[in-house]
Amino acid sequence: MNALGAALAAHGTAAVSDALDLAGVSSTLWGVRRFSGTGLVVGPAFTVRFEPVADGVRAPAADYIDDVPPGAVVVIANEGRHCTVWGDILAEVAVARGLAGTVVDGYFRDVDGIRELGYPMWARGAFMRSGKNRVRMAAAQEPVTVGADGDRITVRPGDLVAADGSGVVVVPEALVDDVVASVTRVAAMEQRVLADVRAGTPLRQARATHGYHEVARRPAAGRPS
Repeated sequence: MNALGAALAAHGTAAVSDALDLAGVSSTLWGVRRFSGTGLVVGPAFTVRFEPVADGVRAPAADYIDDVPPGAVVVIANEGRHCTVWGDILAEVAVARGLAGTVVDGYFRDVDGIRELGYPMWARGAFMRSGKNRVRMAAAQEPVTVGADGDRITVRPGDLVAADGSGVVVVPEALVDDVVASVTRVAAMEQRVLADVRAGTPLRQARATHGYHEVARRPAAGRPS
């Protein structure tokens, strides 16, 4: 993890989401949750997109994992289809290659084995039905659209993915520096508010003293100040 990733990892996805709000960017991934691993994971996105195949069309498992660089987060777009595109073999290879984690906009299997590995995994759910001969890889390292219930976002190769127990947020590569600055600034202000509250200051007063509501206000230009 580079210095920028470490700065985001220090504060969690809630702080990153708040910073993106300040930038006027909606880039949180709705519909997925954590199934294994601990702590916060940060890494550049390696994107993979799957598409369905017609009945009777042969579509073997996709072989892309050897191309994923260490430290990357695999982001798989399978549009919530009820078949799996990740399992324990891929997870073992991912651990051996030093990948940061995997996010599936859809389903994965072998959840118990992946938990034993401790490999960080986010998905819509766990299921056992294979994606072989149901879906095939359509593209890798191209922009993908992910998300559920009409709340969809685009993830591009190299965007910074931050994921923890609260979910997954994606920082567009061009905004990483601005988001890190906002996260650091807001987190420092919140620590000052907490220090005052712990010392007995009413929350309303502590927030006013440290400009809590002003910091939370989006700059007029729609970008972090």
